[in-house]
Amino acid sequence: MKAASMIRRFPSVFYRWTSGMLLGGLIGVCLPLVAQSSPAEAPQNSLPNAPGRTTPTPAKPAPPLPAPPATRPPAAVTQQPAAQAAPPSPANGQEPEAAAPGDEEGTYTLKQNVNEVNLTFTVTDRRGHFINNLQQQDFALLDDQRAPAQVYSFTQQTNQPLRVGLLVDASTSIRARFHFEQQAATEFLLSILRPRTDRAFIMGFDVTSYVTQGFTNNPDLLETGLNKLRPGGGTALYDAVYKACRDQMLHGVPANAEVRKALILVSDGDDNQSRAYLDDAIKMCQRAETTIFTISTNTSPSRERGDDVLKKMAQATGGSAFYPQRLEDIANEFHKVEEELRSQYSLAYKPADFRADGSFRTIYLTALRGGYNVHARTGYYAPK
Repeated sequence: MKAASMIRRFPSVFYRWTSGMLLGGLIGVCLPLVAQSSPAEAPQNSLPNAPGRTTPTPAKPAPPLPAPPATRPPAAVTQQPAAQAAPPSPANGQEPEAAAPGDEEGTYTLKQNVNEVNLTFTVTDRRGHFINNLQQQDFALLDDQRAPAQVYSFTQQTNQPLRVGLLVDASTSIRARFHFEQQAATEFLLSILRPRTDRAFIMGFDVTSYVTQGFTNNPDLLETGLNKLRPGGGTALYDAVYKACRDQMLHGVPANAEVRKALILVSDGDDNQSRAYLDDAIKMCQRAETTIFTISTNTSPSRERGDDVLKKMAQATGGSAFYPQRLEDIANEFHKVEEELRSQYSLAYKPADFRADGSFRTIYLTALRGGYNVHARTGYYAPK
């Protein structure tokens, strides 16, 4: 969506959205959005079994609130591992999150304010080139249909630590392409991960999903995890995405750790075995605040249903979908994911009328300059 350039003037208020939705007022450093009710969270140890999905009714919009001065109160503290509760026993070689070898002096940053939202996003022009030189005043944001109460910080090309999950389709349908996937994925991990700050895990799936290497910053362990994947069986794609976001991203990373979480899904997008629905997988990744990047293994000239599935997953979580035309191009698509991860903006803000009730709060973010597209997640779940 585009917003008219005339709305930059402070402190004017406007309402506009071409699809008939409210765009909302922009107040100085504030930034547009929509609302959705929260579904009940699935039991931790099971997948949803054909739950009902209904379209939520948008909440009644309220006038935007002016932003207080953009001076940030203390919002982060550095915690030593010894101060944290003992982590559960690691599985599949996963290293403890708070004190893994290679972390900077065994520390990580924690968010202090529960009502602080951290949003990472990218901006591209009409040709798909990343734009990295925009300022805070070039954007407009609504959180749950309201302008944020306060913007704490805005940074370009964020250097927050990465938590990356590599989710590889190992079903029979991609057997002929499997070697290319493994090789390209190995090169990607060696290139993207910074040993002192970043971590990744490896998960494969066919009729079931399985972790071959838990979170680690050890490249040898990650390569071994990729080599353990073997193709065969049907495809339970939605189940795999659901489990990856729930078990690894939501429960495997401290809830208040300031990290960027990204899931790289390599698949043709076809699903014939899952108990979960596509919407269930997307909602779980939104709850885990995880961005999905998809790389299609469908190299046929025509788009198939699976390609649309991959696109929907990526768009709903603020990521991108890539469609290589040849198997040999898969490595190039991994490079595009790397470029996007290194071209992200980071925005921290306090929502207006925030309630820690576990509800889903929608996000609408747009660039005020014409011709630019913003790639951001469509919402998040408030903590309880």
